[in-house]
Amino acid sequence: MSSSSSPVTQLLHAARDGDDDALDALIPMVYDELRELARSVRRGGSNATIDTTGLVHEAYEKLVPSDVEWNDRSHFFRVAARAMRQVLIDAARRRQADKRGGKGPDVSFDDNLYARPVDDAELLALDDAINRLAELDERQARIVECRFFAGLTVAETAAALDISEPTVYRDWRAARAWLAAQLAD
Repeated sequence: MSSSSSPVTQLLHAARDGDDDALDALIPMVYDELRELARSVRRGGSNATIDTTGLVHEAYEKLVPSDVEWNDRSHFFRVAARAMRQVLIDAARRRQADKRGGKGPDVSFDDNLYARPVDDAELLALDDAINRLAELDERQARIVECRFFAGLTVAETAAALDISEPTVYRDWRAARAWLAAQLAD
């Protein structure tokens, strides 16, 4: 099914056109996918920054009142990934507010993603590095968001950002190398 004819895309277009009930109808359709996305963002573990359900609900709270002009299903999930990143970063900043100082541990960028939970210091260091990367190359930063925070495949990332898969591979490798160097300092 093409993304422009999917029920999700149709509801997003209805919401964009002013149908207040469209987003309410959308949530049951995408809730399981959002939970899976949240699970991949959290990486499991007891010291994760926020539980899966809480992350989905807080991200949804950011999505609903937004003035985003939804294009399609891929655009929705890309924005949802960014909202989840913001929720996690905000939670980590709140917890770290009284724990200033010290160097955070190094962060590894593996295509298999994290096998262990990401602690607050790592998450905040990663967020700062991604923000610096965005100043240098916005597309690479969006690719990192899609791959790392949303857990999208190369093909899904290419579709979400409307770029080719070879471009995603190339930029993903470059972004990981740049971020690893930044986080090692």
